[in-house]
Amino acid sequence: MSALHVAWAVAAKDLRLAGRTRDALLATAFYVALVLLVQGFALGAPDGRSAGATANLAAGAVWTALTLASAVAAGRAFSAESEAGALEQLLLYPAPPAAIYLGKLLGVLLPLLLIAAVTLPTGLLLFGALGAGQPLPWPGLLGVLLLGIFGLSAATTFYASLTVNLRAREALLPALAFPLLVPLVIATVRITSVLLTGGWTDEALSWAGFLLAFDLGTVVLAAWLFGYAVEG
Repeated sequence: MSALHVAWAVAAKDLRLAGRTRDALLATAFYVALVLLVQGFALGAPDGRSAGATANLAAGAVWTALTLASAVAAGRAFSAESEAGALEQLLLYPAPPAAIYLGKLLGVLLPLLLIAAVTLPTGLLLFGALGAGQPLPWPGLLGVLLLGIFGLSAATTFYASLTVNLRAREALLPALAFPLLVPLVIATVRITSVLLTGGWTDEALSWAGFLLAFDLGTVVLAAWLFGYAVEG
């Protein structure tokens, strides 16, 4: 069986499990909604704020919620197998560790994309960024959403494998992953804010190039180190 077949088999297994139980999906969605609501009440109504300030707040709130949710989703992807003792059996399968990592990545990525597709317009509406006075560049926003969620999933999936065998994995996962994710979060917030106010400017294109390079570097490095991380 090729590496791609192994990756898809692992992803399909995780997606079937998520579809049957729905606990990871519901927990992640609830977490995103809670973060957005808390930030919405804390920051107050958008009356009196400039369009730029509104775009910055909306972009920051949306990506803060999605970053925190990615850690929850990745942690749940490994915890069920670890508690059932199935992770060791999965690692004994005659397949490259990188293929197993890519499968776990897809299992985290696809549900998170579904949640993000609802979170983005909901967050923009909640923080008043939908009424900025000009049509929103939805294709660009969705492209940034895809790049951002891919990077978040790639990093948190790797660090979830690194902490899965530790007793305090729920606390260590965000502590290890979030410092690495700071550049990604800054890039996604800046691109989203610029797109909401001025469309595709040179700044947005520069940040998009950085985001693409970050995603590629993260997934290549994580796939290479996955076997060492999950066995350590």
